[in-house]
Amino acid sequence: MKTMIKTALIPFLIASAACGGAPEATDPGGVKVVATTNIVADLVRTIGGPEVTVEALMGPGIDPHLYKASAGDVRRMSSADAIFYNGIHLEGKMSEILERMGERDMRTVAVAECVPEVELIESAGFSGLHDPHVWFDVALWSKTVDCVVETLVALDPDHATGYLERAEAYQAELATLDGWVRERIEALAPEQRVLVTAHDAFGYFGRAYGFEVRGLLGVSTAAEAGTSDVQELAEFIVEREIPAIFVETSVPPRYVQALQEAVKSRGFGVEIGGSLYSDSLGNPGTPAATYPGTVRDNVETIVTALLSTEAAE
Repeated sequence: MKTMIKTALIPFLIASAACGGAPEATDPGGVKVVATTNIVADLVRTIGGPEVTVEALMGPGIDPHLYKASAGDVRRMSSADAIFYNGIHLEGKMSEILERMGERDMRTVAVAECVPEVELIESAGFSGLHDPHVWFDVALWSKTVDCVVETLVALDPDHATGYLERAEAYQAELATLDGWVRERIEALAPEQRVLVTAHDAFGYFGRAYGFEVRGLLGVSTAAEAGTSDVQELAEFIVEREIPAIFVETSVPPRYVQALQEAVKSRGFGVEIGGSLYSDSLGNPGTPAATYPGTVRDNVETIVTALLSTEAAE
């Protein structure tokens, strides 16, 4: 019944927002964009520059897998010139609203779906769909830039030159960043490149940069980890003598803490090597507030922790 009510309300919310109501902010002029995650917002903001106003629905530390759009979110999306989102079902609980927005001829862009399907990772544990966390491969994330440029130029052809120039500069920056990641992980021997995290978000990172990746939860955090999952992963950590495992900023730490305790009960000590940015960027004003900043922060955290050769007693 709740699902039926929610489904019935979606067209009403969209229609109500389109018909007006009190605006939540003064129209600043220019192109108005709404993005779902702050990762997508950073991408659009970087390319859009001063001609584009970007509002992110999800702030730092928000889990997009579980995020539910409010009536205010629907109003913001309805009044935007374009909606940018990750897609590939990352925003699982928003999928129906985003689909309805597209059906109403609103300009919606799923940036991750601009990546060629052949380059996506299939995820059997995610309802047979593809893994949506494409941004963990910097070179792959760079391929989303063209979709953003195409949309902004179509919306605002008078500023096409600026969009194209910023896009080219950003792709060059990401190429340099990708090279830096590859160079930085050379500090780790191949057998040290094992990444254990709260949920299975780092598949693209592992494929691109040569890491074996294990996540306690699945690709979507909507699934819970069972006792057998914890015990199986604990055995893996002990067997491989992995020195560090990692929590994530958008996933409660209790999952990894339970895993650490399960490892300890087997007579082996594993450290929590730090907190990784997975489905969200860092706080505004910090180096991790941008996509390149989060990549650098994550890689430094991973390399530093895994270089530790002594497991905790």
